[in-house]
Amino acid sequence: MAENKKNLNRKRRAGRVRAKITGTAMRPRVSVFRSHLDFRVQVIDDVSGTTLASGSLADAKAKNTVDGAEKLGTYMAKEFAAKKITEVVYDRNGYKYHGKVKALADAMRKGGIKL
Repeated sequence: MAENKKNLNRKRRAGRVRAKITGTAMRPRVSVFRSHLDFRVQVIDDVSGTTLASGSLADAKAKNTVDGAEKLGTYMAKEFAAKKITEVVYDRNGYKYHGKVKALADAMRKGGIKL
């Protein structure tokens, strides 16, 4: 089955962004995935190709709303603190920077993470 045009366009936008940013051990990349059912976050070191931390709405015990994204951002900030990560590169993965994607970033900033 062919992929829908909306998702294909998002992947093209994500590719353009990913060509310009990369995550390192000192400043890993925070990748966001959003769907109508879930919202997920990964912290990736692109140099070694490893995922340092990950989280979803289920881990943060939150619903798929803007408030849930804020809870996920707070949860991820605590995860970062446990792994001594203070500075990250934010990869919105082709999504618009509003709503849940923005709420997640704002909550991580409030948690002490420099984006």
